[in-house]
Amino acid sequence: MRKIAIIGAGSCGTALAIALGRSREPHRLSLWVHGADVLAGLRNSRENSIYLPGIRIADETEVTGDLGEALAGAEIVLGVMPSAHARAIYTAMLPHLDAGTAAHALFVSATKGLEHDSLARMSEVITEVIGQKFAPRVAALSGPSFALEVARGGPTAVVIASGDLEVATEIQREFSGSTLRLYTNDDIVGVELGGAVKNVIALAAGVCAGLGLGANTIAALITRGLSEMTRLGVALGGRRDTLAGLAGLGDLVLTATGALSRNRSVGVELGKGRKLTEILSQMRMVAEGVGTTSATMALARKYNVDMPITVQMYAVLHEGRAPSAAIRELMERRLTKE
Repeated sequence: MRKIAIIGAGSCGTALAIALGRSREPHRLSLWVHGADVLAGLRNSRENSIYLPGIRIADETEVTGDLGEALAGAEIVLGVMPSAHARAIYTAMLPHLDAGTAAHALFVSATKGLEHDSLARMSEVITEVIGQKFAPRVAALSGPSFALEVARGGPTAVVIASGDLEVATEIQREFSGSTLRLYTNDDIVGVELGGAVKNVIALAAGVCAGLGLGANTIAALITRGLSEMTRLGVALGGRRDTLAGLAGLGDLVLTATGALSRNRSVGVELGKGRKLTEILSQMRMVAEGVGTTSATMALARKYNVDMPITVQMYAVLHEGRAPSAAIRELMERRLTKE
């Protein structure tokens, strides 16, 4: 029975811990929790009342605040932390990873974001940090998957991607179950970029909803947003078919239209005229799109990719542009072909 260490107990990490308890292959599961209040709740009631209330985690799942304890003997390390904290947490793992045994472990990132300063994807962060000890085998998990629905057992299909397809196939076999279906892909660039950049478009979709705009606007935004995601993905070495799949279009539609979307919710409040600082101060969960917008803008400039929706979303978030003015800018751009 293989041990999986799940690093991060927000809504997504908790949901994956619950879902992996239903997988076809039996596992030893260890869930590392950062917050003392979340840890106490999980230990006392087996429930993450802050991030995923009302759903119990299996008694067999080990819950710990000790990173070394969580990683001890783990053959699969599943990172589900916010992108802003990923490098620090993977760095903190290093003393607990024995180069002899951990070198055979699989590292899976389920974080949907980009590192702000380096513009790195999470698999690149893992490779750089863990590579100080040994060359890790890395994969990325992404796709349309609201944590609440995953935890409740709603049928969910996602993608597991790795440059080494054998690694992706191994994770597919270990993680798949009656409610969670994994598809393999060797385009880790496209899968990670799709999971990150769709949050930027979801913010914009929320802005449109907050302004009271209708289905025509949202449909146009999603379609043109997918074009932006695809242009950037291809420029960085990803494939068009990946961005047209679950990790691209699928996740975009979910996050841009679903009521459970944190990024869309932030956009809705911006569209209603609230300030970003005020919105974020009242959130405990992370809306990855806020930080990812800046990183996406920087990548677009670096690779000379036209991303007008991203440009306007950045202006709303960081330059004080009124959402209505951003919509007008998009509509009055130079006319072009599709």
